[in-house]
Amino acid sequence: MKKNSMLLTLLFMVAISVSAEGKYKTITKEELRDKVAGGWAGKMIGVARGHEMEYKAVGKMFVGDIPWKSEMVKESLQEDDIYGQVSFMMMMEKYGLHVSDTKLAEGLANAEFSLCHANLQSRKNYLNGIMPPLSGSPKYNMHADDIDFQIDADFIGFINPGMPASSAKMCNRIGRIMSYGDGLYGGFFISSMHALAFFNDDPEQVVAEALKTIPAKSTYALCIKDVVDQYKLHPDDWQKTWQFIQDKWGRTDICVPFHDLDIDAKINGAFIVIGLLYGHGDFDKTMLITIGCGQDTDCNSSNVTAILGVMKGYSQIPDTFKSCIPSMANDTFSHTTYSYNKTVEQTMTFLDENVKANGGKIDGNSYLIKTQKPLFKGKLEQSFPNMYMSYQVQVKDSMQWKFEGKWSNFVYGDGDPDLFKMATEPGASMNISFIGTAATLLGSWNVDGGRANVYVDGKFVEKIDTYYREEAGKYNDNRSHIFHILGLKPGKHTLRLVVTDDKSPKSTGHKIWIERMVVYDTKK
Repeated sequence: MKKNSMLLTLLFMVAISVSAEGKYKTITKEELRDKVAGGWAGKMIGVARGHEMEYKAVGKMFVGDIPWKSEMVKESLQEDDIYGQVSFMMMMEKYGLHVSDTKLAEGLANAEFSLCHANLQSRKNYLNGIMPPLSGSPKYNMHADDIDFQIDADFIGFINPGMPASSAKMCNRIGRIMSYGDGLYGGFFISSMHALAFFNDDPEQVVAEALKTIPAKSTYALCIKDVVDQYKLHPDDWQKTWQFIQDKWGRTDICVPFHDLDIDAKINGAFIVIGLLYGHGDFDKTMLITIGCGQDTDCNSSNVTAILGVMKGYSQIPDTFKSCIPSMANDTFSHTTYSYNKTVEQTMTFLDENVKANGGKIDGNSYLIKTQKPLFKGKLEQSFPNMYMSYQVQVKDSMQWKFEGKWSNFVYGDGDPDLFKMATEPGASMNISFIGTAATLLGSWNVDGGRANVYVDGKFVEKIDTYYREEAGKYNDNRSHIFHILGLKPGKHTLRLVVTDDKSPKSTGHKIWIERMVVYDTKK
């Protein structure tokens, strides 16, 4: 597995190329530090303001008060939008800026904090021996197009001022821990906007230039281009643009079954761009619009205000938003040893290294940065091309399922009323037929999860392992995909699961949970 992972990493690195030809630009250390400090402050402000509205408006605009008090920024100390990527920085400080993706995946897998969606699946994959870049690939991760890397990618742009090529290379390495296709491109796009914002304070230009770092035919790029086009048609009405994007791109997330909640990278990326374009550089207006778009409001607001923070610098952030930051600047972010001040200083250390490694020079207080032109060259990657949810079957629809052996009914409760079937002993089996080109079984992992052999159309596919160090995937928006198969021929298929008598040495049982099957088909 390790040899295959290394080979794939090399192939992926060869597949991507971004032109590095640009102009030298001079900037003082004070100016650079002000922009870095502004980026991190903006991220803290945005995530804190959007926190209370997170997923309170799904498939619709958020209508209601979006309050702000300066002390709300303290909430950012507990937010995964911050400590997730800071944990990557801690690993880089320890092992070097170019630490391997496998080592970073190890750090994410063993971190004490909880994860969701693509990051959660990458952790499970690592614990199962599936290393990056495979851990983020569609074969092993149904969340490959989710927002996770987009959330974690700000710091990559922060340490690559004016250097989107260098930023893209880092994204291509780190992003494949948990993502692929649009999920990967979201990180490219966000980090490129940060990198470009160091020397460009025009939101329209930054968006247009950042789009050049991802393939033009990717669905992520097409979605963002729709935002740009609609902005030109309706420059004074962001809600018309929102409606167009929702009608065309809403409900495209293939990992959250038949729910208006959308964790997909591209539509949340579109909401970031709506806020950036219609906000016209105003912190308050940008946040209000971005949060008003709904869905993952804290993440999207955090990304967009981080871009503004870099553009303007900390010194130009309105006092109403930053006045509380000095009093908490040495308080550590949850699950890290970094405070705001430490994060800014470490970012500057990485930035210095990157500037010099990419042909720039540092002479005392003066930086001569060799800027780079954004340009993507490589093979288009799409995680689930032309695939859509066709239908689902929950276990409560018992007529379509055949369970043999010891299975019992199970309900998690705690906000999750859905019925699960739970196998308790080896030998228990499940059979179901479906019509489509792909399917996934949604259930749960747990500390007493067991293993099972899975067969499709009578042929063995793989042995799954549902052991996890803690309960995961029990809520409606975060079902665990315990098995999935892609690329089947159109038509009728059968799926059979048999609980085995072996299990993870760490597991305390042989339990297998199944809650539903989602069936996919392919657009012709």
